Amino acid sequence: MTQTDNIQSQFLLKCGEKVIDLSSRTHIMGILNVTPDSFSDGGEYFDTNRAVERGIQMAEEGADIIDIGAESTRPGAEPISTDAELKRLLPVLEQLLKTIDVPISVDTYKSEVAESALRAGAHIINDISGLRFDPAMKDVVARFDAPVIIMHIKGEPKNMQIDPYYEDVMIEISDYLAESIRLASLAGIKKENIVVDPGIGFGKRLEDNYEIIRRLSELKRLGCPILLGPSRKSFLGKILNLPPAERLEGTMAAVAIGIQNGADIVRVHDVKAVSRVCQIADLIVAKRSLTK
Repeated sequence: MTQTDNIQSQFLLKCGEKVIDLSSRTHIMGILNVTPDSFSDGGEYFDTNRAVERGIQMAEEGADIIDIGAESTRPGAEPISTDAELKRLLPVLEQLLKTIDVPISVDTYKSEVAESALRAGAHIINDISGLRFDPAMKDVVARFDAPVIIMHIKGEPKNMQIDPYYEDVMIEISDYLAESIRLASLAGIKKENIVVDPGIGFGKRLEDNYEIIRRLSELKRLGCPILLGPSRKSFLGKILNLPPAERLEGTMAAVAIGIQNGADIVRVHDVKAVSRVCQIADLIVAKRSLTK
């Protein structure tokens, strides 16, 4: 690898006073669902105190970012109101900001929720729609100069798994994300503030999810860090014939291959186990050395 290659692949994500060097190693985003109905842990952290305790625990286990979601976007999910989402989100966000020294992301596609979260001190917005569902989202992100994760989705959560189809899944994902990057740029969002996510399980057939991980490196042409979110998802459960809580080994396999193929951030439920996977995978792909 040349010095030029190193410069081009160095992604620095500014999160308030913190700067995350995504080129130094694979970073872990811990999932914190404060919902009663998420596909894997719905209801488990719906209570504010339990959610805060789990956020603290994930930070201690090695999470580099905590991603709080207050509306389920599982297949078939119906949307909730902005007020309902904020009522769930803000108490947990505010307490965690006082308690842990880890950047906090908010998983929302609503501009009003994003603005309230950023005003409260959140660092990153994670938008499953790639800035498409709410036209005002890109302007909010630009105004706060915040990092944003733009994801590919086909359809909406309530209908995305009703017979999705692709001629070439990676070409369509790449084109969608490229257009989202263009829209972000026109709104004033800096390129260095953008992370892309191919959207495992969001309007994808079973085989598409495996192809995405196999061809993940194709997203490098977009010039942004890549986030991969395979954790406990049904593409693993359908092959292993296991419920979400028993899909850890499948998740770890997907994470390891994802790192090999270019993932910079992995979004997972099981932070402690996956942090160990990342350490070994990073050594194998030379993201870190034995002397570090």
